[in-house]
Amino acid sequence: MNWTLEVVVVPVSDVDRAKEFYAERLGFAVDHDTDLGATGRVVQLTPPGSGCSIVIGRGVVPDIPPGSVRGLQLVVPNLEKARAELVERGVAVSEIKVVGENPSLVPHPLDNVAFVFFADPDGNAWAVQQISSRG
Repeated sequence: MNWTLEVVVVPVSDVDRAKEFYAERLGFAVDHDTDLGATGRVVQLTPPGSGCSIVIGRGVVPDIPPGSVRGLQLVVPNLEKARAELVERGVAVSEIKVVGENPSLVPHPLDNVAFVFFADPDGNAWAVQQISSRG
């Protein structure tokens, strides 16, 4: 039996601002934006090529403070290209940081050990890791 992670809730203070950040700056697809009236609003967005989406909204999970999520991670086949794309889209992203050493250096010396970091407008923290075989 497969157990797949499909959705991660990311708490935000301003749904429209967060939707713009994830859709326009990060390039996530807007799967749906559902207004539930007085009870809330649910926006589901999916990173390109991902099987897992994020959900932002109002009334989604009220006990998680906006900006409190850490350790969200995306994986890309080319970190230098991904970082350049984020910079071009206006995302404040770190320089490439190498953590440890890739002992095989195959197929690329940055695989598994290179990351960049950024945060959404509320401070939810993301990492982007290079694994070239995923491309």
